[in-house]
This record gives sequence, C-alpha cells and structure tokens, in this order.
Amino acid sequence: MFQFETQLKKLKHEVLTEVAKLAKKDEISLESIEKVPYEVIKGDKAQYRCCVYKERAIVLERAKLAAGYLANGDNFDTELIDIRPDEQIIYIIEAACDRCPIDKFNVTDSCRNCLAHRCKEACNFGAITIVGGRAYINQELCKECGMCKRACPYDAISEVMRPCKRSCPTGALDINEEDRRAMIKEEICVNCGSCMRSCPFGAISDKSLIVPVAKRLGRHRKMYAVVAPAITGQFGPTMNYGKIRNAFKALGFEDMVEAALGADVVTVHESNEFVERMERGDKYMTNSCCPGFLSFIEKTNSTEKDRISGTVSPMVATARYIKSKEPDAKVVFVGPCTAKKGEAVRLGVSEAVDYVLTFEELLALFEAFDVNPFEMEDENVNDASIFGRGFGMAGGLTAAIKNYVSDSGCKVEFKPVQVSGLDCKKTMNLAKMGKLPGNFIEGMMCEGGCINGAGTIVPPLRARGAFTKINNGTTIKAVLKNNILNDFEDINLERE
Repeated sequence: MFQFETQLKKLKHEVLTEVAKLAKKDEISLESIEKVPYEVIKGDKAQYRCCVYKERAIVLERAKLAAGYLANGDNFDTELIDIRPDEQIIYIIEAACDRCPIDKFNVTDSCRNCLAHRCKEACNFGAITIVGGRAYINQELCKECGMCKRACPYDAISEVMRPCKRSCPTGALDINEEDRRAMIKEEICVNCGSCMRSCPFGAISDKSLIVPVAKRLGRHRKMYAVVAPAITGQFGPTMNYGKIRNAFKALGFEDMVEAALGADVVTVHESNEFVERMERGDKYMTNSCCPGFLSFIEKTNSTEKDRISGTVSPMVATARYIKSKEPDAKVVFVGPCTAKKGEAVRLGVSEAVDYVLTFEELLALFEAFDVNPFEMEDENVNDASIFGRGFGMAGGLTAAIKNYVSDSGCKVEFKPVQVSGLDCKKTMNLAKMGKLPGNFIEGMMCEGGCINGAGTIVPPLRARGAFTKINNGTTIKAVLKNNILNDFEDINLERE
C-alpha cells in the first residue's frame, strides 16, 4: 500500500502494525509483545545487523515502546500506562545504538605543515603534535573544543559530528563518555524527535499511544480525530481532505475535524493578542502553536517565557471545540509531531486532548484495520482557510497573522522573524540581548516546519510539493463570515 523511504521506516511501520493488531483484538500482554520480533524478523538470516538475534532484541525494544512500556532490558515491572505529565517521549534504544566510533576532529591531507603551527598553539590540552611533516591529533587528549579547527588558516582540520547530536536544536543529545552510547539530557530535551529522524541506525524512538486508540477503535467507542494540516503532503498529490476524512470514518472514528479550523480561530485570537502586547509596549511576542519551541523557551530561555503567546495551539482549540459539542467523546490528535504527545498531557490541555498519534502510527492503524485511504470516496471538505491549512509549513503562521492584521486595518506594524530547527537557538539569543530584528517570532523546532516532523512518513521535499498542491481554501475573512467565531464563542482559547 505504501512505499517507504528507508528500511528503517518500513521496520518501524511493521512493528507498530503488529502491536496495533494485538491491541485491536485486545490481546496486548507481555507474552504477546515478546512474540512481535518473530512476526517482524522471520527466518534465521540477518538483514540489518550482525545476527538475527540482535535484530529481534532491538525489535522487542521497539515493540515495548510501541505498546506503552519503556525500552531497554527487562523493565516490564510497570503496568501499561498512558503518557504522564513531564514524561520523556523520546528514548534511546541502547541495543540499537552503534556508539559511532568516530573522532570529532581529524587532520586532513590539506595540512601544509606551516611554520606557524597555529593549530598546535591553539590547543590548550597538548593534543596536537607534528608527526611526519603534518599535524597529528592525539584523540585520547583531545577535548573536542574545536580551537584547532578555528585556528587553521587552511581549514585542514575536519569536523565530524554524530548525526543525532548534530541535529538536536537544544543540545540535549549527548554522548556517554564511558561507552560512547548516545544519551538524552531530559532536562533540556523538548521531545521534538530531530535525533530520532536523523539516526541512521534507528536507535532512537518515541513512546506510542497506538494501543489505547486501537483498543477503543476495536471496541467501537466514540472518538473524533483532529488532523494536522501537514497530513495532505504525506499521501501524495492524489490524496485530499475528503478521502482522508472517509478513511478515518472507515477506521471507526465518528468524524475527522481539521486542526486548520482551530488554526483560523487561533490566528484571530493570537493576532489580537499581538496588537494588545505591542500597544502596551512589549518588545516582541512568540507563537505558542509549536510545543517543541514552547518547551525550548521554558527550559533554556526561562527569562523569555513571558513573551510566549497566551493563546492555545490549533490542536487544543479544535479539541475543546469538539468536547463542547460531545463532552463524552474521546479526541485523538493525529500529526507529524512527537512533542504534541507531551503537550496533550500539560495542565489545561489533558481535559481536551485524550491521545496523540503520529502519521507513522496512523499508517500502522490503516494496515491493522485493513483500510486503504487511496480507495476511499472523495467528498468536498472546505472547513478551513488556506492560511489555517498553511500552518503545516514554516511561515504559515506568519502568513496567516499578516493576512488577518492587514484585513483588519490594524495600524500596529507586524515585523515577523521566521525560524526553524537549529536557527531557533540563535534567534532566542538575539531576543534575550534585545537585538531581535522584529517584534514577532514564529519558531518551529522542526526544520521547515511540521512537514518535516519526526512522525512523518515521506521525505520533506516530496511532502512539500503535495502539501502545496492540495492545500487550497478560502481566506480567513471568508471563513469568519461563515460564523465560525460563533461556534468558538464560549470556548476558552487561553493557555493555562
């Protein structure tokens, strides 16, 4: 049904699918989870690792995370639980970590054995000597400070960093000095999943909530799906909101509601909040729709947390809207974001959003329940504006606020600064120093926005093309004329 970008994506899908099948039949147990590796890795010939036994050991750890347990070792001592407040979402699968035996700094053939030996003079640890007419780095003495690389006039010293560590926008991915295994500093991890997406060995994975969702679908319980705008880019240009909605109904959901609907309302609320803050003299405001960026400010830039918008995210706004109509129904948010799993259990949010699934987990549900979204009937779905649907890409929120502020005739100047991925850290440093070249920060922890989230199923370039082609709609002004604000009139759009 689906062509996967890499074998890692395919392997993770197979594990999630097997766990979802067990949950659908309400057969989740420690014994059944231990059988998953034999369903996924068949035969005695290894495909990915040194031996089939190691492959199955790693698959077992993946299956445990997929079922809601924690990975690594025989830690089945806790009952199956949902994600709790402040719980870590991203975990290192220790058995899968290659421990990347690479040296960060190495002297290349570009070394000219110059007389100045600036690299040697720059090293404060005596790690550089001249051997055989060129500089040599003693890796046992090297502290990986980078002073030698910066000092070399020929750029003859290369820097190689682990992909997981290089991709982490907060510096939370570190290396254990004893065994070189990757480790996560939970105190500054924002669960964005950048390391998970970057690790070529699949040694990093996220805890899943696919089991309780599959169980409820199997029991035909009332649930609504709130779907992130980025979903349209995940299934190619032939997919649209109508087919996606019917696919959710075929799974057993009561209905599917676009998170873009909440994004339109959030745009209005956040725009008005921005105007109020600027009129009272605030220097700048940040968005609050990206939970990774919000956590990044709270954990590493706490002096700036008052600058975060007090408006809820589109996910929360849409979920509260559904609960106002169907208070007994469960709401499942489906998107590309692992950090949303943490947002859903924050104070003031957990009463609205019951579960969060990624697109990877949705695809596993489709297969477990024998639903082919490409074969669904089409229907016209035009609930949200093109700007609300644009939240899925970096710059989408900025475009929406700019459109609304312009249409409303507001005289406050809107000067946005759009950043994503690794640039978030630099921009927040500028903001703290009072050197921000604008008055509004749109921050997305995933490079390029949600279409490059850790829970996506296609490469960002392919997703971008389909996303841009499919996401049409009306203006925010036109959506508001459909009395959408009346539907949200009694809904609290403030973060608590």
